[in-house]
Amino acid sequence: MPTVKVYNQEGHEIGAETLPDALFGLRWNAELVRQAIMAKEANGRSNLAHTKGRGEVRGGGKKPWRQKGTGRARHGSIRSPIWVGGGVTHGPSKDKNFSLKINKQMRRKALLVSLSQKLREAEIMLVDNIAIAEAKTKNAARMLRALAGVEGYRQLAGRGGRALLILPKSDSSLIRATRNLPYVDSQEARNLHARSVLTHRYLILVKDAIPVLVATFAKR
Repeated sequence: MPTVKVYNQEGHEIGAETLPDALFGLRWNAELVRQAIMAKEANGRSNLAHTKGRGEVRGGGKKPWRQKGTGRARHGSIRSPIWVGGGVTHGPSKDKNFSLKINKQMRRKALLVSLSQKLREAEIMLVDNIAIAEAKTKNAARMLRALAGVEGYRQLAGRGGRALLILPKSDSSLIRATRNLPYVDSQEARNLHARSVLTHRYLILVKDAIPVLVATFAKR
């Protein structure tokens, strides 16, 4: 089982913690992670693009002229796609379904594989606890600057060092304090997904979130 250093929110090392192999001991599986992320993005896609076909365009109920005897080409409706103002042929439709299915075991394993890879790349910082006196951005920024002083995390919460705070439970004060920081996001451990893990360079993992991750994703 991997052992990592534990820091307080001032960036001082205060001990070490052994992490469970069920969360952080899996081999990398690029194809599994790709499927999980594609399904997440596809299922969150809003289908807004829509063009009207000839049956949806207003008007055109009457034949524009009689079939024969006029010397002109025959037409049945002015809303035919070959007419200006007519319907659109093969245009995008709001009825198109972009969703992709992925089962729960695959989604869970993709998350655990992503966490394991982050730990191997030394991009997970384990913090004993995070608490701020007042829900203000300057307090959160001060705390993150202190954590950025840890060796190997110089870019933390800055350009090129996007960070995700993984919390054991919702903390409205901390979420409000970090909301205006452009390179920091917060998420409850139970809502974690492979996509949220891999779209951030660093993970700041609160120690109490580990049992939540084990209960939610490992014990199945």
